[in-house]
Order: sequence, then C-alpha cells, then structure tokens
Amino acid sequence: MTKPSTIRFYLEPPLRKSAEEGRHNFIGKMAGVLEKAGYQAVFETPGMLGALPNRGRSLSHMKPPPDHEGLVFRRAYHYPFWQIEQTEKRWSWDTALSSFDPEHSPRKEAEHFYAFWQKRLFVGAVEQSERAGFVYVPLQGRLLEHRSFQACSPIEMLHHCLVHEPNRQIIAALHPKENYTATEVDAIEALAAQHPRLEVIMGNMQALLKSCDYVVTQNSSAAFNGYFFGKPALLFAQVDFHHIAVAADLHNLSQSFAEMENHAPNYAAYIHWFWQDQCINAGREDAEEKIAARLKRFGWPVG
Repeated sequence: MTKPSTIRFYLEPPLRKSAEEGRHNFIGKMAGVLEKAGYQAVFETPGMLGALPNRGRSLSHMKPPPDHEGLVFRRAYHYPFWQIEQTEKRWSWDTALSSFDPEHSPRKEAEHFYAFWQKRLFVGAVEQSERAGFVYVPLQGRLLEHRSFQACSPIEMLHHCLVHEPNRQIIAALHPKENYTATEVDAIEALAAQHPRLEVIMGNMQALLKSCDYVVTQNSSAAFNGYFFGKPALLFAQVDFHHIAVAADLHNLSQSFAEMENHAPNYAAYIHWFWQDQCINAGREDAEEKIAARLKRFGWPVG
C-alpha cells in the first residue's frame, strides 16, 4: 500500500523515463524539495489515474490535476522557466491574474535579460527583424469551435482580420502538430479562395515573426515568442501572457485593430517580469526556494 506521504508525478512515458534516470532538472528539483519535507516522489504515467481512488497529493505535467489535491506543472514556453498551478487553464493562473507595471522593472537588468534571451532563442533572426506589411495569424486546433475562453472561433477570427485589416496580407499558419479534420481544411481553403489577401501555410513561425507587422491569434505561444521580435499581439482568447497585448473587443474591432498600428509596450520589462518574477527559473540558485513557495501557496506543508 502506498504511504500517505507519497507524492505522485504523472508524466508522459519519455518524461517519466527522464525523471527516473535523474536527467530532468526541474522535476529533480521538485522531487528534492518534497523529499526534504518528508515525502516520497513516485513517477507514474497518466494512465494510472483511473485506478487510484485514494491517490493523495499529485503533480501532473500539463494535464488537469486528477482531483482537488493535485497540482499541475508546465514549462513557461521555454526552458528553464516553469510554473506550478492548480489548473491547466493558463488564463486562470496567478500570473494571468496579476498586474504588470513596467515602471517597477529594473531597467538595465531587464534589458540585459531580454537581449540575452533574444539571442539565445532566435539566433540571428531578431537582428534581421522587419515589418514587411503582413499580419501573422498562428492557428491552433478546433478551427470551427468557439470555446469558453475564446472571443470567437478561429475561423471567425480570420473573418474579422479580413474585414478590419483591409490593407495588409493575412498569413494564417496551421499548427504542424494538430490533426485538422477535412471539414476544417475545407472551411479555411474556401475562405482563402474567396479572399486573395489570405494565404494559408503550415508552421514557419520564426520566419513569420521576423517579418510580420503584428500577430493576431487566440492564445498561441507564437504571440509570446513575438515579443522577442518586438511584435505586438492582438489576442482573441484568454491566456497568461495577455498583459502587454491588445485584447480583441468584438463590439469595437475596428478600434482593436487600429491600436496595432502604434502599440509598442515595454517588451524587455515584461519578459523580465514574466519569467524572473512570476515563474520558476530552474537554472537559478533560488529555484528550490521558489518551488517550495509555490507548493505552500496551495497549502502543501513543505516547511
């Protein structure tokens, strides 16, 4: 029988193997914090969820926690930045509900941090950034559905782009890892056939971020990556990195699109705040301290 002090990590098979072999830095640090507090870390796969009625506290990678005692952890878009939360819904995270004030940012430190990650993530591309007169629309899945966290469906978002951005070309990029239905493909191809300004491609995020004027999306991480290129984002859904984006107002979309012409937030201050203040940097000496603080935030007795 499992001891009450066991903490189960629910991980996909490759991630579980990496954790068991001690090769995953962040999971290793979380397990270390828990072990110091008297817990035993056990690595399982998500398939075990249904077979454990009294599973106790758990940490799930990206997936919804199995019950009220579980937490979820997820990479904050790039390594080594992570977040621990009660829900997989990014728009409900503490960061999403927090206020960002660029005036409170350590300017020189933030600019150095931002420049470092620009070069680290997009070698050579940021220096070639330009505005070539088109709008980049990274798409995700379920193109015809309007889900609760979205302002409208993705296909309707494309309609809005074509109506309210009358001059620029619209390049919509399908996600390479999504499986689109024939109905979805037919719908977006029909839209492109009706509107010569709309081009539909697959992937190619970095090149599109380098040359677009701005990004329109639901809540694709491509918009977050666009911040490193100084590209403003218009969001048609809720997400955790919304603070410096323009939120699409369906009652006044002309104004929402008009704002994109001169929208120039402090990207350096935001990236520094988002990653160094709001997330856990697994590469820093204070990573274990921040992990413990997040676990305490949700009532876990870890010291």
